[in-house]
Parts: sequence; structure tokens; C-alpha cells
Amino acid sequence: MNAPTPDSATLLACAREILDLNWMGHFTVPAQRQYPYQWSWDSAFIAIGYARYDLWRAVEELRALFAAQWADGRVPHIVFHNADPATPYFPGPGFWQVERSPHAPSSLATSGIVQPPVHATAVYSLYQYALACDPASPLRAQALTAVAELFPCLCAWHDYLYRERDPRGEGLVAILHPWESGQDNSPLWDPVLQRMDLRPEEIPPYKRADTGAVNAAERPLDFDYDRYIYLVDFFRQRDFDDRRIIAEGCPFVVQDVLFNTLLCRAEQDLAALAALFGADPAPFLARAARTAAAINRKLWDEQRGYYADFDLGTGTAIPMPALAGFTPLYARIPDAARAARLLDYLGSPAFGLGLHDTGGYPAASYDRFASGYSPRRYWRGPVWIQMNWLLMHGLRDYGYTLEAERLRRAIIELPQIGGFREYFDPETGAGYGAEAFSWTAALLIDVLAEA
Repeated sequence: MNAPTPDSATLLACAREILDLNWMGHFTVPAQRQYPYQWSWDSAFIAIGYARYDLWRAVEELRALFAAQWADGRVPHIVFHNADPATPYFPGPGFWQVERSPHAPSSLATSGIVQPPVHATAVYSLYQYALACDPASPLRAQALTAVAELFPCLCAWHDYLYRERDPRGEGLVAILHPWESGQDNSPLWDPVLQRMDLRPEEIPPYKRADTGAVNAAERPLDFDYDRYIYLVDFFRQRDFDDRRIIAEGCPFVVQDVLFNTLLCRAEQDLAALAALFGADPAPFLARAARTAAAINRKLWDEQRGYYADFDLGTGTAIPMPALAGFTPLYARIPDAARAARLLDYLGSPAFGLGLHDTGGYPAASYDRFASGYSPRRYWRGPVWIQMNWLLMHGLRDYGYTLEAERLRRAIIELPQIGGFREYFDPETGAGYGAEAFSWTAALLIDVLAEA
């Protein structure tokens, strides 16, 4: 990496300007043109950044998201606050038709699926940063009150996942759509989507809006999008009833490494929150331990040296070398020997985390030498700041401080080179996807606050 020495004050000011631009009064859009509403896991990361300098915004961000929580406990992946039918976003609330479900909120329009559960981790971070503030600050008191208010919402969210999304009772929850993984068009999903041999009449009519805001070369293919939309239609025809969706042959039912890892870590953080409020942390710790054990037992690929998703539809692993397969480090799931094997692969040119590797920027979201890799197309290779952030924390926990520092430097340097973009070329550092992207700014703020 040959980026100029960062000016922390300038970077911090730029990052705050991005969040100011995307702040809508009580929530933050990921990016004005491409993502003009509130996204679930984006908001969790954004709140972590806000908590470093504006506790009020962090509280408002999380409250706005959980105001749209469904009666069954799910936290929808999009909240369409004040949705304007003229806004060029697809699929909007009219396509989702979540009113088919008796559990959907009546006062807010939402999508009907979920995203990775980072929220308890964000709330626990909010608590920790608030606790460090002046005890006389009214914002500190407001933040601590919000943490207490959000605790039962988080419990309901996790209960929903374990109750409705663990069809085998294994301690591993399933995702039902690539969008639920947060890694929309990852090569992970190729084997599943390619099995979906759809007739034209099975695909609802639609018109993509994403390629109008971002270069089509950086977005999923129409082949993928057809299947995304088919799945949404499959869900709405079944009233977004997860058990019915799974029982009636949903073609996409996957136990995802990243999703379950973040749930495991969130359960650990929920246990810490429980202890604060006089609740028993033991059930949360037990559930986290059960999920960790299941990830180690079922998703570890001994031959390849990383964790692999499992396709419940075929009963087989999905051995695709995605960066997500290394994220169990973030929840302290692997033992020392497995952590070392993960680092061996991460440190190779495939992902670019080698301490003496000067050929690019870590960490590519997909093995740079594997079939299907693209340095520019969404989740098929580009660097994502939040993935670097997760792995940075995970590597620190295992004592790999030099490698963690290399990821930290990348989080700081990539916005300098490519701008505050959605994702970055692992070979050149060029920025791609949406511009003025909120979690890039928020997690940069969090990293700079460590110094």
C-alpha cells in the first residue's frame, strides 16, 4: 500500500460531512441516490460511528430502526420512512406487500426479510461509549435509557431468529435470500441460484433501478436479479411466514457463516447487556456457545482451512473461498490452531493480508485467484470496510496485532484513495458502488477514535 500519510483531522471532518449529508432527521440513509431509506445492518454500523461523537444521533438511529420491528420480532432489512412513490428505488414497499403478514407493522412500510444481526453489538458499543462520557451529561443519561429500552427489542429479535430460522434445531439459523446475508451477489450463492431454473412467467415483471445510480459493471447480473425478485414473490405469496416458506420448498435455504457468526457475537453482547439490567446472562451465553459449537462442527472445512456455508436444500457444503469464511474470528469461535490456519490463508496473496504483501489492499471479499473473482463487481472481490472492521477486531482478539493493524490502515487509507465509496478495488484502491457511503464514514470515525 502506497497511500499518503493520512491527515486524521481532515479525514474525520470529511467522514462527519458524509454522515451529515445522509442524516434524515432521525435515521441515516446508506447513500442518497442508491439507497434512499434505512437499512438494517447499515444502521447498526452507523450507530457505532455516531456513538463516538454524537450519542443523540446514535440513539435516534437505533430507535428509528426498531420502531419498525415486526410483531414476531424480526427486524426488517429496509424501513421505508416517508416513502415517496416517485423515488427511483426498486423493490419499494408496493412490491414487497408486507401487509399480507399479520406481523408487519401498520404504521411503517418495510421489506419482509432481514439482514445480519449486528444490533446487540451496536447497542453494547453505545452503552460502553456512553459510560465513558461525563456522568453529568444529559446525553449520557439519554443513551443509557435508550439501551435499557432496546434490550427487550433485541431479545425479541434474537428469539425470532432461533425460533423461526433454525429448521433443524441445530443452533444455526438459515437465510432465505441472498440479500439477507448482506453479501448480495457473492459467488457463495452461485451454486444455489444456478439450480433455480426459472420459466419467464415465474419472474414477476420489474425494472431495475440500481444500475441507474451505479455503473452496471459494478452490480449484480440480471440473471441474479431475476432470482432475487422471484424469491421476494415466493415470500409474499406465503405471507412472509418463514415456516411455511421453508416447508413449501423455498429454493434458497442456507446456513450462512457470516450471519451466524454475527448472531453468535451479538448473543455474547446481549448477555453482557442482560447482566447490566439484572437479567440472567446464562441463557444468552448458552445460546451463543451452542451456535459457536455448531459453526465449528458443521461449517468448518478442514481440507480448505476456512468456514463454509451449508445449503440445506441439497444437504451439502458450499465450499466457495469468500472472506466471510474467516469472520468467525470476530466471535472468538475457532480455537488457536484453526485461527492460525485461517491466518495462513488470509495472509496469502489470495486475500492480501500478508505483512510483506505490497500488491494491493486487504482484504478482498473473494479469493483473488478463484473462478468468479472480480475486483469491481460488488461482492465478487472488492474490499468492504465493514468486513475489514470485523476481521480487525477478530485478529486482535487472537493476538495477531500486526495483521489487525494492516486492516486498520486499509480502513483509513482506502477512503483517501477511492473516496468514501461503498467498496474498493483490492488491487488499486479505486472506489466503486455508491458514493458518499455512510458505513464507510462511520467505521472510519470509529477507527480514528481509537488513536
